[in-house]
Order: sequence, then C-alpha cells, then structure tokens
Amino acid sequence: MKLIKPFFGFVLLMLFTVPATAQSALQEILSSGVLKVGTTGDWNPMTMKDPATNSYTGFDIDVMTELATDLGVEVEFVPTDWKTLVNGVSSGKYQITGSASVSPARAKAAGYSDSYFSLVTVPLILSKNADRFSDWDDLNTPETTVAATLGTTQEKQVKQYFPDAKHQIVEAPARDFQEVLAGRADAHITSNVEAIKLVEKYSQMMIVPVSEPRSPTPIAMLLPQSDQVWINYVNTWITLKEERGFFEELALKWKLTQ
Repeated sequence: MKLIKPFFGFVLLMLFTVPATAQSALQEILSSGVLKVGTTGDWNPMTMKDPATNSYTGFDIDVMTELATDLGVEVEFVPTDWKTLVNGVSSGKYQITGSASVSPARAKAAGYSDSYFSLVTVPLILSKNADRFSDWDDLNTPETTVAATLGTTQEKQVKQYFPDAKHQIVEAPARDFQEVLAGRADAHITSNVEAIKLVEKYSQMMIVPVSEPRSPTPIAMLLPQSDQVWINYVNTWITLKEERGFFEELALKWKLTQ
C-alpha cells in the first residue's frame, strides 16, 4: 500500500507537466478562414508572379485556389524563394507550399503530400551553340559553365552531373536561364515542364537533344513535418481530385506535357 500514493502522485505530476497537443494547421486554417501558401512565383508554368499587380498565375495557383475553395476558406499566397521554402513551412510562415521536387534533404525538415505529378531534368543552351552540345557529356568539360539557382534541386544536380564544369550559382530573384541568355553561362538544367515554356518564350534557346532526360522526380506539396492531421487531409483531397481528373485537366490547361 505504501507504493500506491507515490504512484498516483507520479501520474498526477505527469498529467500536469505533459504539454497539450499542438493544434493542427487544419484547425488553424478553418478557424482563421485563410489558407497560407508559400510560392516562389518564378517557375513557369507552375507559379508566376506579375510584379505590376503582385498577383500569381499557374498550375500551382489553380491547385491551391481549389484546395482553399474545398476547405471553405480564402487563399493567401506568401512570397518565398527556393532557399527558404522549407524553413517557411517548418516555422509556420505558411501551412503548405506549391509544388516542390521530392528530395531526402527536404524530407529531413518538412513533410510531403502524396505526389500528383512527375518531372525529368533536361539541359538548355543557346541555339547558336547547338554544334557544341548534343548530350550530357558535352557539358561536363572545364571549358563549360553551367548555371543553377541557389536552393533548387537543380543546384545539386549541376554539381552531380557536371563535376568537371564550372558552376554559376545565382540567388533568387535572379534565375539560372538568365545567365545563359546573358552569355555568362553556356547551359543550365531545369524540369522538362519549364524547359518547354522557356523555349516558347525565348526563340534563341533550345533543349539539348540528349539521349535521355535524367532524374525522374515526383513533385508534391511541402507541409509541417509532424502535423499528420493536416497531411492526412491534403492526401485525401489529392486522392479525390485525381479520381475526378482535376490534375489531368490542369496539366492540359498549362501544357505540362508535349
């Protein structure tokens, strides 16, 4: 019997010292009436910011607007950049991001939704240099400068694919393809989705006709890593939208495939 009182005293102590479970972002969104979305605004056709109006358009913008509508709340797009994208969602600056490549490095600090689209990586150059570059190995030389944007998946890929080349790493709002257009770099790499849009916009650019693209990568939304309630809701929403053809329709609208 002497052990009973100390035992119950320990239980009571634990009840009063264990912190309350943190509120899910889902409850926060429903209570505030606002879904905060981190987006970079520099990835055509996924997210594009109009500086004149501070408004956004793109595949991601349509996805997040639909998510907010189904939640019954307003959507607020929070400007961010690639190097701080994960920090923003883990610190609570926003509750979710637009599309981001799935990577083990990001998964160390943030959670991911289920994937709803996949990308591959291709290199771009100026058309006038077509004779110099016809496959991946042509870019991996000491005489070649390959650009990438700081904090992106492509920054790591440039160093992996082209260890012998020079690396021109630029920080947002500058972009890697601008280095190629300006002649400060010979090439850059990006997703096949953005590559299609870039060559449409800049006639002087071309996709290198490589034997095959590299790094097939799923894309998904970043969410707070420990918030399983919010992650479960988003994954359920993605499953329903996939079944109803929502992502397929958006892919056609934004020409995500050739």
